[in-house]
Amino acid sequence: MKKIDWYILRKFLGTFFYAILLFIIIAVVIDIAEKLGDFVSNNITIHEIIFGYYIAFIPYIAAMLFPLFTFIAVIYFTSKMAYRCEIIAIINSGASFNRFLRPYWVGGILLTALLAVANQSLIPWANHVRIHFEDKYINNKTTPGPVNNIHLRIDPVTYVSIISYDPAYRTGYDFMLDKIKGQILYYELEAESIIWDSSKKAWITHHAVVHQINGMQERVRVVVDTTLRIPLVPADLLPQHNAMEGMSTATLNTYIARQRLRGVTGINFLYVEKYKRIGAPVAVIILTIIGAVIASRKIRGGSGLHLALGILISSAYIICMQFSYTFSTKGSLNPLLAVWLPNIIFAFLAYLFYRQAPK
Repeated sequence: MKKIDWYILRKFLGTFFYAILLFIIIAVVIDIAEKLGDFVSNNITIHEIIFGYYIAFIPYIAAMLFPLFTFIAVIYFTSKMAYRCEIIAIINSGASFNRFLRPYWVGGILLTALLAVANQSLIPWANHVRIHFEDKYINNKTTPGPVNNIHLRIDPVTYVSIISYDPAYRTGYDFMLDKIKGQILYYELEAESIIWDSSKKAWITHHAVVHQINGMQERVRVVVDTTLRIPLVPADLLPQHNAMEGMSTATLNTYIARQRLRGVTGINFLYVEKYKRIGAPVAVIILTIIGAVIASRKIRGGSGLHLALGILISSAYIICMQFSYTFSTKGSLNPLLAVWLPNIIFAFLAYLFYRQAPK
């Protein structure tokens, strides 16, 4: 790294952090104006608003727009350098175009590493705090509604089904537990209702009928009330679509493994969430190189035309990403391919821009 590299790197990181800080301030002000009525009506203290919500809202909004602002920052300061003929001077000094791009690679890798590390635990923590606050005070969703037709596999041989579950009372109705080894049913428990006992950390069954099957022989007994200890808690019976954003990567991996064991279908959204925690940071490097190649050429129209082209490309990337994610979560597209497809397309686009750049 020479003096010119540090000069470009300082401009890169300085412009990026200044731009994202400015946007965060604007986003916080707009969000306060939008939610002020909810804050007042719920008598929320200033301390709770700051440390219970906005301390989590800021990392969330920063991570969401991290690649976009990297791209805009690169285009903005590189275009200024091109307009002042600084890039022409660098190239004429004997440095190759590849050598000129070195500080962009360094800056892109640093920002990619920063976002990748934050995506593993910091951003999920921020999402957990933010979603909990919004559900409690903004969306008024402290208790979810009843859930119907629950079917789960809780261990390799045990399956449970609940016709209706009321989260408010932690009570399930028309409960059935089956134990199947291979294709042979050897135990079945039917109960009119089950209720969660938080002190015992177990389920209490009411009016249960137990079937124990051994070949052609079956033993049936009636149990009025009994304690049922199984690897199932009330949270497992509720939809977790938003909760996944608040899980650390380690917790998310454990949750995915448990869902697969239980035979839950339609879990592509979990894999998309897992893979994009690495896929999104990689996009920072790709967009950095695209921005540097585009903005390094001095053209008529200056920074304005460069920024307009940058916004157009970043918008195309976001649209491509959303289409890809939707085809995976709502369709049958492989989640890994869905996350990496936009990166592959725009990496190819970066290569084409690089080939056309004046050397």
